[in-house]
Amino acid sequence: MQIILLRTRSTAAKSVTLTHRHLLLAVLLFVVIVVGSAFLLSYMTFRHAADMKLPFMQDMTSSSNQDDAGKKDKFLKENLAAMASKLGEMEAQLMRLDALGERVQGLAGVKPEQFNFKDTPARGSSESPAAPNSKPAPPPPPADKMPRDLSMTDFQKNLNTVALDIENRSDYMNVVETTLMNFKVRSKLLPTIQPVNVTYNASGFGWRTDPFTGRSAFHEGIDFPSPVGTPIVAAAGGVVIAAEYHHDYGNMLEIDHGNDIVTRYAHTSKILVNVGDIIRRGQHVADIGSTGRSTGAHLHFEVLVKGIQQDPHKFLSAGAEQARILMTDSGSSKVATVATR
Repeated sequence: MQIILLRTRSTAAKSVTLTHRHLLLAVLLFVVIVVGSAFLLSYMTFRHAADMKLPFMQDMTSSSNQDDAGKKDKFLKENLAAMASKLGEMEAQLMRLDALGERVQGLAGVKPEQFNFKDTPARGSSESPAAPNSKPAPPPPPADKMPRDLSMTDFQKNLNTVALDIENRSDYMNVVETTLMNFKVRSKLLPTIQPVNVTYNASGFGWRTDPFTGRSAFHEGIDFPSPVGTPIVAAAGGVVIAAEYHHDYGNMLEIDHGNDIVTRYAHTSKILVNVGDIIRRGQHVADIGSTGRSTGAHLHFEVLVKGIQQDPHKFLSAGAEQARILMTDSGSSKVATVATR
């Protein structure tokens, strides 16, 4: 294409030749100008839509904001429902812990009114626990019946209440554990296991005929006849307070178990521990002999409470009964385990 340019004051004429390349550049420039103008117009329109108060722009902006708010609200409700379900499961576990606490508090000797969780205020309440004579608050709903339209404030209140309940029950379980541990320690310090592995004793606690004088005399312990060298074990844990020779008791060993309880092992052939040694329950401490005022190889065993001899049978019988109960419980547990398989 050729374009001829004429000037009014000049007789000379100029010609310009347009090729396809020039036309393409012109079309491209036109498109760029149109697109840039449209983008600038859109930007200015959305930026100043609130100032210009254009109805259609306000409707578009409001609709967009409502959609975003709806999505956020739906997301929040779904998460609150899931967390409420988990909260319900936690409260159900707390109820099971309460049932367990009621079973073990009797074993620990803890009074129920000292830790009464059933009278605690309802979830979300800031009131103090109710008095023992007041009507207990209703239990929390099960996990599958927890309300799923909780607000964030309600959920936070419930969560704080559950956290407080967990803290209280933790304190309660610590008290029960400490009490049961004390019972366990005390039971290990009581002389309840037989010091010699024999099935009978030759002479019991009480009045008898003295084998040396032939007169009636009070026997302050029980005798376990057995060959010389038979192991003697401690009837309970404690501390050795005497390991010496006595003119009547021969090689004598005494162990202090605390709470004013002492056991005495007499006529031994050999003492294997020293004064001050800490002895564990069932530890080999001596061997049977016939030293001192003795007519044959045996162990003379005494239990003293506040320095006064007591019948050792009472302690050994209690230990045998406890062992029998434990064996029975263990056997029942094994049977139950086998039955459930």
